[in-house]
Order: sequence, then structure tokens, then C-alpha cells
Amino acid sequence: MSAIRFAAAILIYCLLPAAVLSYGFPAALKLERVIPANHEMELSQLKARDKARHGRLLQSLGGVIDFPVDGTFDPFVVGLYYTKIRLGSPPRDFYVQVDTGSDVLWVSCASCNGCPQTSGLQIQLNFFDPGSSVTATPVSCSDQRCSWGIQSSDSGCSVQNNLCAYTFQYGDGSGTSGFYVSDVLQFDMIVGSSLVPNSTAPVVFGCSTSQTGDLVKSDRAVDGIFGFGQQGMSVISQLASQGLAPRVFSHCLKGENGGGGILVLGEIVEPNMVFTPLVPSQPHYNVNLLSISVNGQALPINPSVFSTSNGQGTIIDTGTTLAYLSEAAYVPFVEAITNAVSQSVRPVVSKGNQCYVIATSVADLFPPVSLNFAGGASMFLNPQDYLIQQNNVGGTAVWCIGFQRIQNQGITILGDLVLKDKIFVYDLVGQRIGWANYDCSMSVNVSATSSSGRSEYVNAGQFSENSAAPQKLSLDIVGNTLMLLLMVINMFL
Repeated sequence: MSAIRFAAAILIYCLLPAAVLSYGFPAALKLERVIPANHEMELSQLKARDKARHGRLLQSLGGVIDFPVDGTFDPFVVGLYYTKIRLGSPPRDFYVQVDTGSDVLWVSCASCNGCPQTSGLQIQLNFFDPGSSVTATPVSCSDQRCSWGIQSSDSGCSVQNNLCAYTFQYGDGSGTSGFYVSDVLQFDMIVGSSLVPNSTAPVVFGCSTSQTGDLVKSDRAVDGIFGFGQQGMSVISQLASQGLAPRVFSHCLKGENGGGGILVLGEIVEPNMVFTPLVPSQPHYNVNLLSISVNGQALPINPSVFSTSNGQGTIIDTGTTLAYLSEAAYVPFVEAITNAVSQSVRPVVSKGNQCYVIATSVADLFPPVSLNFAGGASMFLNPQDYLIQQNNVGGTAVWCIGFQRIQNQGITILGDLVLKDKIFVYDLVGQRIGWANYDCSMSVNVSATSSSGRSEYVNAGQFSENSAAPQKLSLDIVGNTLMLLLMVINMFL
């Protein structure tokens, strides 16, 4: 009997990876796929079978999709955050700006005229060629998916070639036009405790044939824009309708030390999160800003300045670099900041912006600011969240108010200047947005509710192309592994 137990122990030791010795529980079990005895199975067959299996796995469970983030809020360096996606078969890499202020994913098309060829961001620009992807198909006017864009007045039909076309105009005056194509988006998905690399899903996106304004400038050119809006044409809506991702996404944009950050389709779980409701029936992520406080004192701003109506209101937008206030809110805001520091700094006006010459840290001199929203949620801003350093000469620095004035418009836009160094969760099911201050260089816990109603928690946000699966395993995986080992032992007893 002791010999049998010894043999069982040897078998268990062989089944367990090295992680069991250091952590005390198994991190994974290696499963071997059975190959026919004649070994007559092509590699393509294996890949097709694995792909089908992954598809069933993803459809049944859903999961967390993790995107890498690069770029920074600093307008003197980059002034935008972008991610890398893979489109087509074979897949090609495209760098696209992360934009919660629009809905559609689009990339430069091979037939694009005047589009930038190089980028000052030191990234390789690519052009999508529908003819070079075996899975690409143009979206026709009769295709039901074309109506997704028509609902938001961005799409139309080309009489000449029956293609579903689009034209976008952005707030900075830039624009793009082109036609929609359907092709596969390749991504890495975290299902339960496992990383499923090179997963694919069909998505509709724009193939840009024309660009104008800042989009054609090469200093910070990217391949396109990744819209994260709520409309049916957004990628998050498309993946959610296929059961591949929850209708919630999160980001954490790193402010200092080169920027970067975290972007996941899933809910980042953080105990200090506060939430405010989304204003319903709006084309953007509108929230109800009620007041602004400086040093704990509410500013004398009429609440109607922030009300949402007729294109007015407060918008959360990662596609905007700075932050913007209407005239009625901007003036008292700047006055309150200046009055709070006038004894310690030298106020100056530079190119129409209120600036300050200082010889010490802004954190020691400038007051805290809070933006107060409906539902009792407040967003607390450090000085670096509303100031921009313009230059540094001879031991003194010039810092300017990063909030800009919007003339004759009752609109407030909270861009990357404010959004950085915070977790943001966009809960499209619960129609709310939440946030919490956070060090975005750290990993995060993410929840994705599966189709069975269960919530899976994983550790995400810092994966690279060569990364391994998350180290945190669910209790179910550990339990099932132990049950399997007990069954093996009983076979020898």
C-alpha cells in the first residue's frame, strides 16, 4: 500500500507545475490534445478546430478584452492616448486614438488621398486594404448594419457603388469620410483565469478615404480613431451583441512618466469608486455637473450653466486633451484659483491664458478642486489635474490653467487633463459612470459578468503580446483541480 501511495504521490508531483511549490496550489494543468494515430491532421485543421473551440468558449462565457495603451495627456509631448488593434486576415496592426466622444472605429484605407504617411509618435502607420484580407467584405446599403450608422446621421448610401458610406466631423474641426467594411478584429481575451490569445470576432468599421484638419498632420498622426460611444456601430456594442464582452468598459490613463495606461472591456473593480448617472438619450457620455468647489468653497455659478439641453451639458471625452468650461463657469473658476495663490506666486497672462510663475511645487501652493455631480459623487482634482506646465527656466516654472474657455456655448468637456490618474468605468447597462483616483501604473482587478449571470474576477491591465495568463485563479479552477487529483489518488487505493 505504501508503494501505491508513493506511486500516486509521484503522479501528483508530475501533474503539478512548479508554481505549486512556491504558492501552495496549482496554477495550471497541461492538457494534451489527442492526435489521430495516423498523424494525418494538417496544421490548418488544428488551428480551425482550436478557433472553433475558442469561439464556443467565448460565446458561452464572455470575458475581459484587454488593450495596450500608449500616449500621454501632455499637449507639449503627445496630447492623446492611443491603442494598438489587429484587423483582417492575415491581421495587421493599427494604432488608433482612444475616443469616448465618438462611436465608430475607423482606420486609414489603402485608397486614402492625403492621409499622413509617417508619424512623429515613432509608430509605423498602416493602411487597411480590403483586397488583401480574405475575410473583408464591404458593407452594402442594403445591409442591416448600415442602418446603425444612419441612425446617428453619420452614414449614407453611395448611389454609384452601393457602398455604405460615412462622414464624420469632430469638435476640433477635423473630419474624415469613407465607407464601411466588415472584417475580423483580433484580440486577447481573459476568460475566467485563462488568457485566450488571438481570438477573433467580426466587426464593422470605417475605411477612411479622406481626412482633413489635424488628422492629416504627421506630428502626432495615428492610423485612425477607436470610438467607444454607445451607438450600435461602436465596437463595444457589436462585441456585446455577440456575447463576447460585457456592456461595460474601463480605462486608467497614466499621467506621468511617459503616460500609457489600461483599457479593458469589463469593469475595473476598486473599493473607492463613486458613480453618477448618465443623462439619458444623449449622443455622448453626458453627466450632470452641479457645482465646482475650490478649497472646499462652492463657486458662485448658476446651476443652469451646467444643465443638459439643446447641445449643452457636461461631457466626458478621452478624445479631448485639455478641459473646457463655458464663460459663466470659467471666469469664477480662474478668479478663485488666482485669489488662493496670489500671495505665493506671480500671476501672468500668456497668449490669453492665466499662468503663474512659481519657484516651488504646485502641490504645495495650489488649492484642491472638486467637481460635484448628481448622486453625491465628487471628482477631486489635484493641481496637476487643472494646471499645465508651460516651461521651466532658471529654477522657476510657468504653470497655466489647463481649463480653457468656450465662448457662447453652455458646454463643459472633461478631457484627458482631468481624466488621467483615475479609474473610469462606463457602465452602459446601469447607465452610469464611476471613477476613483488610482496609480495607473499598477494592475487592476476586472469583473466580467458571463452569460450565466456569474461574475468572473481577473487581474488585468498590464498584459503584453508575450504575456502569460493572469496569476490569480478563480476558486472554481483550484477546486476542480484538487477534485481531479483526489480522483487520481482513489484510482491507486
